[in-house]
Amino acid sequence: MTDRNSTRTAGQGSGTTDQCYVTDGLVEYLLEYASDRDPQSVTLSLDTTPAGELDVSSLDPETPVFTHMYLPQAGSSVNAVFGMDLGTPVGQTDGRFVSHPDGRLDVSETDDLHAVVFVAVPPWDRESIRAFDRSGRRLRLETLAVEPPDGAL
Repeated sequence: MTDRNSTRTAGQGSGTTDQCYVTDGLVEYLLEYASDRDPQSVTLSLDTTPAGELDVSSLDPETPVFTHMYLPQAGSSVNAVFGMDLGTPVGQTDGRFVSHPDGRLDVSETDDLHAVVFVAVPPWDRESIRAFDRSGRRLRLETLAVEPPDGAL
């Protein structure tokens, strides 16, 4: 069983890589979500599914692919008081999506960092999203035309 909170970069079964993988559908949803909330910035927790569960034969079956996210609305009033995110499952997630309506297409000091951070800016199209590691180093982002498993958000 793979530890979801391991230090590997999402994109390869072992070791480190400068590549990360995400489904086309998730990218489209994230860009639409950010666009709908512009000029407010958004932050969403993202999680992965092993490529083997997605039938991506070109990748090692253990390669994590970003497939789903968790909406921040759940428990927002409790979160404001106690600092707990009830919308995110225990054990946290593999990545984070943040929008920067100001147009800054890189990781900022105020971003909640994860192993992989996706940053998007206006005009909220596919050329306006990038992936970075927790130190702010840009990762190659590859989108995959696969459907996430049932139950993924």
